[in-house]
Amino acid sequence: MNNINRLSHNTKIRNAIYSEAGIGILGNSFLLLFYILKFIHGQRSRLTDLPIALLSLIHLLMLIVLILVTTDIFMPWRKWDDTTCKFVMSLYRFLRTLSLCATSLLSILQAVTLSPRSSCLAKFKHKYPWHMLGCLFLLSIFYMVISSPLITYITAKPNLTSPSFIYLTASCSLAPMSYSVHHTFYILLTSRDIIFVGLMLLSSGSMVTFLYRHRKQSQFLYSTSLSLKPSVEQRAMRTILCLMSFFVLMYTLDSIISHIKSIDDGQILYCVHILTTYGYATVSPFLILSTEKHKLTIFRSTFGRMVSIMLLRDG
Repeated sequence: MNNINRLSHNTKIRNAIYSEAGIGILGNSFLLLFYILKFIHGQRSRLTDLPIALLSLIHLLMLIVLILVTTDIFMPWRKWDDTTCKFVMSLYRFLRTLSLCATSLLSILQAVTLSPRSSCLAKFKHKYPWHMLGCLFLLSIFYMVISSPLITYITAKPNLTSPSFIYLTASCSLAPMSYSVHHTFYILLTSRDIIFVGLMLLSSGSMVTFLYRHRKQSQFLYSTSLSLKPSVEQRAMRTILCLMSFFVLMYTLDSIISHIKSIDDGQILYCVHILTTYGYATVSPFLILSTEKHKLTIFRSTFGRMVSIMLLRDG
């Protein structure tokens, strides 16, 4: 009876993770497709378009990796070998670092877009986002090189179970490491997160300041009955502020659960940790799409043409 209850519980957790991955893949695919169509149609791009498209691609790949990991946890068809474990886990870490970089870049570019001409950030307005994107990408590569020795500790699960090995999936585990090595990796990864999250908070703070000043000016220039609707830039800025707030929230929850998991490393807590870790990748495309109503117009016009062409061919 206990085995049946445990199997039913595991099935519910597995379905929850698959549902999260499926919803996230749908949302990120839709968002990525929009920016591809926008480029094809030759529409005027904003400074933040490239980081958003990159972020959706990164999250799409992250969620595909999540499906692979979940399958190996709950329905392992065959055990992964040592090379597969190292590749999948290192790919996950690299994509997560890129997600952090792209989110930070998105926040910085939005702050640059809204900065006044007298600001020190104004000189970056005419810089193509590829420049800043390249800098942050190289920085993420740098952190990946620093943390690359961690890959040597990822190994296929040994035949004999040992409490010193940390559970990753049914096929993979993390080999024990010394106290000094563990704390070296912890300091490096924590410093990386502090740098990028700090950049997000600074840029978000400048956007909040801009919103406050703009609101005060609007109240001074216009009466409440003649108040203007938020501009496209303001709506985009509020969306990105919501995105940053949600990221910080999920990052905080992820850190708390990671700390608890280091004390009590159970499979249920591990799966909850997975849901929290990938929550940002799942929700972020819908936060962006919620304020971009013209995206539906582009899809409607594009697919309307496709249907017309198909009808003409049939005729």
